[in-house]
Amino acid sequence: MPKIHLKTFIKAKKEIVFDLSRSVDLHLLSTEKTNEKAIAGKTSGLMELNDVVTWRAKHLGFYQNLTTKITAFDKSNYFADEMQKGAFKSFKHEHFFEDFEDGTLMTDIFKYKSPFGILGILVDKLFLKNYMKKFLIIRNKTIKKTAETEQYKEIIFSL
Repeated sequence: MPKIHLKTFIKAKKEIVFDLSRSVDLHLLSTEKTNEKAIAGKTSGLMELNDVVTWRAKHLGFYQNLTTKITAFDKSNYFADEMQKGAFKSFKHEHFFEDFEDGTLMTDIFKYKSPFGILGILVDKLFLKNYMKKFLIIRNKTIKKTAETEQYKEIIFSL
């Protein structure tokens, strides 16, 4: 099972980083290149425990739908989202938030299983793991940029 482990230091309060990380609106902002849309379930605002959202986006040249659910939630410290339906065989994305004097350390652990057995393993090694890592890095850069400026207020406080 491939695993992507990312750490991003953000000069902002943990609560702000946590809220941006679970914001449907921020996610849409970070995925403009894939033309991602929230088409069902929670389509804006902040995700909470048991919230479900269906995303539609163009990845690798194809439009795909992916339904995820928030399956674990510890306010300002941790949450996890897991695929309910989609192109993967399964995935779990864990988000951890740690306070530091001058900001927050955000840690992502993304584990997934590709479909199609041996062919899926080959696709992982050839490009999928790198594709997913770049996708998450772009998301984290958007969270960082938004949290470290006044822009976070437009997303969190506009609800």
